[in-house]
Amino acid sequence: MKVITADQVHAALRFPDFIDALHGAFSGRYTMPPRQVMLLDETAGDHDAFAMLPSWNDEVIALKAFTYFPDNQPPRQTLYSQILLFDRKGGEPLALVDGVSVTCWRTAGVSALASRLLSRPESGTLLLLGTGKLAPYLIRAHISVRPLKKVLIWGRSPDKAAALAQSAADEFPSLEFQAVTDLPEACGQADIVVCATGSENILVRGEWIRPGTHTDFLGNHHATKRECDTTMVTRSRVFVDTRANCFKEAGEILVPVAEGAFSTDQVAGELSELCKGSVAARQDARVITLFKSVGCALGDLCGAVTTWHAAGR
Repeated sequence: MKVITADQVHAALRFPDFIDALHGAFSGRYTMPPRQVMLLDETAGDHDAFAMLPSWNDEVIALKAFTYFPDNQPPRQTLYSQILLFDRKGGEPLALVDGVSVTCWRTAGVSALASRLLSRPESGTLLLLGTGKLAPYLIRAHISVRPLKKVLIWGRSPDKAAALAQSAADEFPSLEFQAVTDLPEACGQADIVVCATGSENILVRGEWIRPGTHTDFLGNHHATKRECDTTMVTRSRVFVDTRANCFKEAGEILVPVAEGAFSTDQVAGELSELCKGSVAARQDARVITLFKSVGCALGDLCGAVTTWHAAGR
């Protein structure tokens, strides 16, 4: 059994090739039970958690396991993750793959895959909310699928937003990168809005979004929290990465449902249906689209398998 490190993951995966691989995975045959996220001590008032994400296709069985200890201090990380791969035909263990690095690539890849299916092909301005570890991957992924000319970056720390804008400009000197502080104005300029903050408070309001914009909310995984308001949802044609997970964990969907303003039946489709073409993607240049993801195991499987192949199996 191979042990595959984060460095090997980063060496193996590239955009947009990995986005193409994700499209193929979600278009193909697979099984993906709902993920299990468990608080380790619900009576303690903390958020220490353990999660398992299983999936399999005709080639492999994959299980991602991760721990989340938000109060950890350096040198400990707040998140640890590994992905186990097994042979689908005989069950033989094949590889143990670093899961933290795969998670960054697959989260950004799924975001950009949804944009490739739902945003207007001519989209030129991206607004990214969030300056964490995932942010550079999101920028690279979205640049690879749309002819972006400008990227606006907002963060709770203006200094971090400015630093990210500078590092991205160094990597992509032909594009314009700008740190912003006025969210309503930035939302009004954007063709694509990606929110990856983990904020427990609403950041994006539907009234700020102009017709034809594609929006993507991926930072929140709590049923009672959300990164956008109800108006954002009711103004949009809504898609999710998976119904099973989002209908348990996505406050962006569940809070409007609890308010009686939206129904889960109004979700137009999930990512696999978009990839297979069984539901229509963008039909009108003026429609606002909203994609909500909480993360799903098939993306982890795809990232782990692609890296395992590159490592020589």
